[in-house]
Amino acid sequence: MTVQQGNKVDSHTVLYGVIGDPIRHSKSPLMMNRAFKETGINGIYTAFHIVPDQLANFIGGVRAMGIRGVNVTIPHKLDVMQHLDHIDDSALAIGAVNTIVNDNGRLTGYNTDGIGYVRSLKEEVESDLAGKRVLIFGAGGAARGIIYGLIQEKVGPIAVANRTAERAVQLAGDFSSRADVYAGEWDKLPELCADADLIINTTSVGMYPHTDGIPAEAAWLREGAIASDLIYNPLETRFLQEARGRGCRVHGGLGMFIYQGAFAFEYWTGTPAPVSAMRSCVLEALGGSQP
Repeated sequence: MTVQQGNKVDSHTVLYGVIGDPIRHSKSPLMMNRAFKETGINGIYTAFHIVPDQLANFIGGVRAMGIRGVNVTIPHKLDVMQHLDHIDDSALAIGAVNTIVNDNGRLTGYNTDGIGYVRSLKEEVESDLAGKRVLIFGAGGAARGIIYGLIQEKVGPIAVANRTAERAVQLAGDFSSRADVYAGEWDKLPELCADADLIINTTSVGMYPHTDGIPAEAAWLREGAIASDLIYNPLETRFLQEARGRGCRVHGGLGMFIYQGAFAFEYWTGTPAPVSAMRSCVLEALGGSQP
């Protein structure tokens, strides 16, 4: 496989990156360096394995080194907020940051998860989300972004189901003043699934290399409902495969991954992201084909 790299590095090259723990599985460097190459921007993007107790020092390094932009993934989306100078209103409402923009040492946090997810879902599966009853598995940073994005689309009730019930209760409470968001009981998943028009897995259950895992039984889903999974490796999880067999419409995580990255790229550079090239690059890396 031929791997696309960014522009030739020189003394004017601007540095970007992604942080997480773990991080070596990430396809973001391939995708973003392809975007820089396509647009002719002199930037290079790399992955930094940052464990939680290194987070504050890393943010200091962003300021000192003039790193222009950083993507933030698990487990830092919430904790990174305390180290930034300003939080965008949407990220503040979500309570999580996945994108940092460095303007001459002033760090601003954004969240592109929700807008990336909604754009992907509307383009690929369902253009009108108004009134849809939603069930979300998981209560982490990604779930927060998606709830915020769905609220803007005027969906119906949103149930949050999480193995640790307290986290679901807290997440639902954070949004309950904005919309009908509530914590669903884990032991009532079959009923919650049957009642939902849109079921979204925001957890890592089913992600490579543990591809046998499923967040819920497909038999619980209603025919015609939308089964959605944020995982993009594999391109279609076992959960989605079984949901398709159940007669559901399915939506994988590749589109959200592409678009959250595209929005971040545009925040950093002010240049439209080359979405098609970014998608093809990730598909090549995953050994898949266009969904």
